[in-house]
Amino acid sequence: MRRNRSSLFSDLGFLVFLVLVFICIVYIAGSPDHYIQNIVILNIAFLLALVTYFTTVTAGLVLNLAFIFGYGSFIIYQTVSQGDTIGVGTYFWLIMTPLLTVVLWVFTASIRELQAENERLERRTANLAAVDENTDLRNSISFQKDANLFTGISTRYQIPLTLLVIKVKYWNEIRRLIPGEQLSEAIYDVSQLSQSSIRTNDALYLLDKEDATWGLLLFTDREGAKIVIERIKLKLQELNDTDFSHKYKVNLGLKIGAMQYDAETIENPFDFIVQAKKQLEYDV
Repeated sequence: MRRNRSSLFSDLGFLVFLVLVFICIVYIAGSPDHYIQNIVILNIAFLLALVTYFTTVTAGLVLNLAFIFGYGSFIIYQTVSQGDTIGVGTYFWLIMTPLLTVVLWVFTASIRELQAENERLERRTANLAAVDENTDLRNSISFQKDANLFTGISTRYQIPLTLLVIKVKYWNEIRRLIPGEQLSEAIYDVSQLSQSSIRTNDALYLLDKEDATWGLLLFTDREGAKIVIERIKLKLQELNDTDFSHKYKVNLGLKIGAMQYDAETIENPFDFIVQAKKQLEYDV
């Protein structure tokens, strides 16, 4: 109902704006003696309306008040100095200019509302999406849900659970060297590398796409995680010698930190990530 009402106001505003523009054209055509002056004022009226569109209606009305004051002063000057009489044309532009501003604001109000709603929906969709659209990997939202399940299994059945946090070294510098269209492809290739190094019951997550950071949940202890780390780094070295260096013109390096789950020191999934990221400092 609210959207229909906004759409109705927008349609009415558009129709009224067209009517006002038509009236302005008829008035200008009917006053050939003041053609240049009327064209200048009409352009000012459109400029004020555009300013209102890109700012607020309050700013537009304030500018209209300034215009009315300036135009009124000009008319008074002409009346006093040249003896001109104040005609209908004077009142026409004093009324038409703020009318154009208000009507254009009404016309564009629903458009701005729809744009704002679209941005809200996009943010909400991004926050609710559990899978990255480019790599098909689960993201941090999935990690939060799965980590609660995995930590519960680890605690109940006394199975060691370790989180690996994988980060590309010097990613901010590397992304300046790789063309924009290849960034997602590079992230996908590293994701595939990590995915091929784990078992089917282990889980890989893309925690931060902008900073090229992954998370691996492994049902193993720190010693078992070291084996996975060595396997990932060995495969990376092999790819650097063949594909990566030729494809992206750079050698990719990884920093990997491992943190074994401890219910007494790790309060929640995000705390798990933070403590695992701290371990990145020891991998140089």
